Amino acid sequence: MEIERKFLVDTDRLPFRPEDYPCRHIEQGYLCTAPVVRIRRDNDDYFLTYKSKGLMVREEYNLPLSKEAYEHLLHKADGRIITKKRYVIPLDNALSLELDIFEGELAPLVLAEIEFPDEDAARSYRAPEWLGEDVTYSSLYHNSALSQR
Repeated sequence: MEIERKFLVDTDRLPFRPEDYPCRHIEQGYLCTAPVVRIRRDNDDYFLTYKSKGLMVREEYNLPLSKEAYEHLLHKADGRIITKKRYVIPLDNALSLELDIFEGELAPLVLAEIEFPDEDAARSYRAPEWLGEDVTYSSLYHNSALSQR
């Protein structure tokens, strides 16, 4: 189960420098968007992911892939291949923020996601002002939708 809130971010308003945190390079494509079936390269790791319908709460299953299987499936992806840099920034209360800085056609889009242990924690979370607009309930900002626009 994935429980997360998503925010638009203006990097000029960040109270930290993303470059001061570890960076992961992500490339992903979508084999299907309803239901969501995604393939992803995360640095040197490869995954096939299924995500159910939903906005703040979704089922998510990740299965490991070999590099060869990923590269074979990448050619079958619909829409654009998404590339982004992901920085993981620790927050209070054992939470962390995943800051995604999109590259290519989706630049200069920057999104932040915060995963929560339960729905109550997600609903009661008070986001700092620097996070910007809460787009949790907008499917337009799902990566699967971004791959199609």
